[in-house]
Amino acid sequence: MREFRNRVAVITGGASGVGRALGEQLAAEGARVVLADIDQGRLDAAAAEIAADTGAEVVGLQVDVTKAESVEALAEAVWSRFGAVHLLFNNAGVGLGEAQKTIWDLPLNDWHWGFDVNVFGVVYGIRSFAPRMVASGEEGVIINTSSSNGGLRSLPNTPIYAASKAAVTSISEVLYQQLLREGDKVRAAVLFPGPHVVNTSILASKRNRPADYGAQDKPAYETMEDLVRTTGLKMALTEPEEVASFALAGIRAGKFWLLPESAEGDQKINERMDALLARNNPVSAW
Repeated sequence: MREFRNRVAVITGGASGVGRALGEQLAAEGARVVLADIDQGRLDAAAAEIAADTGAEVVGLQVDVTKAESVEALAEAVWSRFGAVHLLFNNAGVGLGEAQKTIWDLPLNDWHWGFDVNVFGVVYGIRSFAPRMVASGEEGVIINTSSSNGGLRSLPNTPIYAASKAAVTSISEVLYQQLLREGDKVRAAVLFPGPHVVNTSILASKRNRPADYGAQDKPAYETMEDLVRTTGLKMALTEPEEVASFALAGIRAGKFWLLPESAEGDQKINERMDALLARNNPVSAW
């Protein structure tokens, strides 16, 4: 997909962070943008601000990606208004602030919430949008947001997040292969925001945690600066606008792996693959 003008783009997690940055850049290129998010207040503000800045058609629609019926209602609303979807960004995600806890000490409700948003949000998006996109016969791309943490290698400080993003990478690879069998119009891509920790408010996602999942313990970190110190990552941060620009360039180029180049990241991936091929023990990430 070389041009975005007049394309219809749906972005979950669109009220802030990478989702909002994608919406801003797509709107600036003339796309018709649907921002979908659970946070109605931020959603309304983002849609109004982007529309005012770009003159593009920008719609904010509330969605709870943990509920299949809510995502289905989103798809129905988008097709009713626009009659098509060309870009679907399954981007909504939550951070659990889970560092300093062992897998066996983490509350089960945290596991359910993390997977319901990060994994089932992607699954529900695919179920509700992919059949319509394929049936339309129009060019389209489904982009799932993973993470190098879990999606490529797993940090031991964040077991829930890492496991959920590993699932997203696997789902995306399978989706790519299955879409090939349906023809060459709709394809899949997987986005790894980076190359450094992305400066978003994902660690504040507890503000949108439904009561069904119970109260969350005080997180081990509140900001991205806290996270990099806790996990031993480099202090450099990547801004959401950089991620959005990189993602759109990759989509234009027809790439599946939307993975920024990083000497350190490539080394970690190679170390993991070397250990795997040698049938050896995992490389320590502490």
